[in-house]
Amino acid sequence: MTITAGRRPAGADGPYGTPLYAQPPLEDLARRALGLARDGRAILGIVGEPGAGKSTLAEQLLARIETERPGVAVAVSMDGFHLAHKIIEARGQSAAKGTIDTFDGHGFLAMLRRTRTETHNSVWWPEFDRDLEDPVACSTEVAARHRLVIVDGNFLLSVQEPWVRVKDLLDEVWFLDAVPRARRERLTRRYISYGFDPEAARAKAGGVDERTSALIRSTAARADLVLREAR
Repeated sequence: MTITAGRRPAGADGPYGTPLYAQPPLEDLARRALGLARDGRAILGIVGEPGAGKSTLAEQLLARIETERPGVAVAVSMDGFHLAHKIIEARGQSAAKGTIDTFDGHGFLAMLRRTRTETHNSVWWPEFDRDLEDPVACSTEVAARHRLVIVDGNFLLSVQEPWVRVKDLLDEVWFLDAVPRARRERLTRRYISYGFDPEAARAKAGGVDERTSALIRSTAARADLVLREAR
């Protein structure tokens, strides 16, 4: 199923601003997400290319759900399963940070399984700290009260091992089909905000991230729902 988003106003980049993927309305997406948890805990995946707005949509969706069902949902991220920067450096992969080989896929699978089965105790997810440029363990609590867990990530639909097993642990996966030029511009601005000079930011967004984007886009047909940014 494919749905086309309305055009996003300039400057609406914040997590609580106008949705980047505006159709259907956020309340309809929230209703669909909550419906997944009708019979118990559900895990919703949000996947897309770098710069597609995965974490932003997850935060917007969570905020909308909070207005209707406070405390029932929580958002986590695959980014917490980045390998430590010192490991990436030791492997000689610094220039490839963010590619599929620089994540702990088996650890991510194990955490999804725990989140699926351990519904009577807290499960603590790691998160990626942009100031440290490293993952930090036990940063986000998935508590027993959380019926809906929203997880964003680049490789939720990958067919590579061990990632190919991820989809079976998710109730639905929504793919964000971003406008390529707008996505690259957002990604470049993000890198500049992290301290990259503009030339280096453009080189990263148009280099290794484009190769990762091609890998992610090739998996879009496996999604349960495609949200499309207006061209």
